[in-house]
Amino acid sequence: MTRPTRQREHDRGRTRQGEERSADEEAADADEIDVDDLDPEDLTRTADGELIHEETGLIVEEEQIDPGPEWRAFNHSERQSKSRVGAPTTKTMHDKGLTTTIDWKDKDAYGRSISSKKRSQMHRLRKWQERIRTKDAGERNLQFALSEVDRMASALGVPRSVREVASVIYRRALDEDLIRGRSIEGVSTSALYAACRKEGIPRSLEEISEVSRVERKEIGRTYRYISQELGLEMRPVDPKKYVPRFCSELELSEEVQSKANEIIETTAEQGLLSGKSPTGYAAAAIYAASLLCNEKKTQREVASVAQVTEVTIRNRYQEQIEAMGIPT
Repeated sequence: MTRPTRQREHDRGRTRQGEERSADEEAADADEIDVDDLDPEDLTRTADGELIHEETGLIVEEEQIDPGPEWRAFNHSERQSKSRVGAPTTKTMHDKGLTTTIDWKDKDAYGRSISSKKRSQMHRLRKWQERIRTKDAGERNLQFALSEVDRMASALGVPRSVREVASVIYRRALDEDLIRGRSIEGVSTSALYAACRKEGIPRSLEEISEVSRVERKEIGRTYRYISQELGLEMRPVDPKKYVPRFCSELELSEEVQSKANEIIETTAEQGLLSGKSPTGYAAAAIYAASLLCNEKKTQREVASVAQVTEVTIRNRYQEQIEAMGIPT
């Protein structure tokens, strides 16, 4: 037999009261939780940007600002067509890339060729546009220096991050009035050399001087001056950072590269690296590793790639094999 209708309604009312009571108790418990007492390891960031406490389900942060655009794009062409902003600012340009440019194409907005009168007018506009980009001698010198940095960085094959750091270093030297009495090429080359070292992509002074218009001695002197005045913290270059590039140019195997790194690590722990040129030290280790791995390269070949003398390789080589205990 089924229960009377009045009894069933009474049971449903008691169930609803229990649910409401439990919900109120949970809300009261959540109010009693102090956010500062929660363990940060128990907090989880969801895909929606909310920060929740897994054990209690408490939402700690829920208001997230979306800095992205309001539109969606599924490939590069859509992203380019929908974007309403230009390129990001960069320190590698004297005006940080905020200037306007006039296209060199003599066409209108519909792609049709313009008349000869309009072409001469656009030619004059482009000429004056280039002139007014630099309002004084200081900006012209900065433009020339940054173009030199870009040219040398391209010749050395270093990434864009190095060019950005070099531009920042040069701008700091310009603000501190360290350029006075020195050539623009010398300071820009020194800034690029310092940026290579800071970014962990070292280039030797010989390599830098090959793409520069100043001598190696002036680059080293200017580099020491600006690094001291600007307080650039430069650690000694690790010879192992030269090994992959030198081995690649010598067409040596991974085994030789690994053995050269082992030689550098073992001998450096014994204090042989102190006061030595990192390029010469790396070249000697590569020469020793090529002999041990039966991929012999002459001292002249290794010296030519590392841009050091054969005497340097012989001296470092003798020191390294003696420290390793390898019979000659």
